Amino acid sequence: MIFKLLPQYLFNREERVPKLGLGPFHTNVAAYTTEPESGLRITWMGHSSMLVEIDGVRVLLDPVWDERASPVQWAGPKRFFAPTLRLEQLPQIDVVLISHDHYDHLGAGTVRQLAELQPEARWVTPLGVGEILRRLGVQTERIEEIDWTETVSIAGGLEITALPSRHFSGRSLFNRFETLWASFVLRGTGHTVYYAADSGWWEGFAEIGAEYGPFDLTMLEIGASNELWHSIHLGPDGAMRAFHALGGMGLLMPIHWGLFDLALHAWRQPIERLIALAESEGLKLWAPKPGLPTEVLRGVEMHSDWWR
Repeated sequence: MIFKLLPQYLFNREERVPKLGLGPFHTNVAAYTTEPESGLRITWMGHSSMLVEIDGVRVLLDPVWDERASPVQWAGPKRFFAPTLRLEQLPQIDVVLISHDHYDHLGAGTVRQLAELQPEARWVTPLGVGEILRRLGVQTERIEEIDWTETVSIAGGLEITALPSRHFSGRSLFNRFETLWASFVLRGTGHTVYYAADSGWWEGFAEIGAEYGPFDLTMLEIGASNELWHSIHLGPDGAMRAFHALGGMGLLMPIHWGLFDLALHAWRQPIERLIALAESEGLKLWAPKPGLPTEVLRGVEMHSDWWR
């Protein structure tokens, strides 16, 4: 693969990093003093980090406030824009959900801070990731590691179920596949959300949709894709295919884009391609502005042109 990739890296002319600065984007933290009228509100911080308020429970997904998605903060993929709020400004979190151990989903500096700022939060993660969290300061009794198809019940009536995805794990070249990765179903008292996290296409999407759907909101990754590694990242075309396999109902939320340069495509390409696909097929997208606490209304699209 290296012989195929090297020419692409050397001769690539795509705008992989925005030429003009993005943002700043700011979250109005006053919004969190009242519960969402719809019962479901999302604050997307970019990439796969977001706060999900679902039927009275607050879930923080794959939080990365770190400057770089990297084992060091002086090199590696750098954020396109600053965090939309400080970690100290987050409301009380019920659950921090980590899908896998890659640096763009598990930021070491972020976890260290959250362990101190949110001591009452529960941490739910796939098998093996708990040891990383412990080393970063999360108390053992606050961590719950679960296998695929296992469910954790959260006070307030939320159930979190870990499900398979087609990806891999490892925070270095020497510890691949030592921890588990997962997608998740969040089932509240009135809403159901599917967070696919990182995955390539696989036939199991149809099984997930049949057994756990329909979903009010389906979060599918569209960035960091390339034909050479299509088996571990969907890209916009794969996301559309997966959405259909999952049942094609509700709203499709594009994630895993717009914050880090992790592939060879132009940074806008994933969302431009997905919008074109959705328009041609008449599907409804839900794509909010970074940092904006946004209510999810059944069947109501959300478009933001912040990336233009």
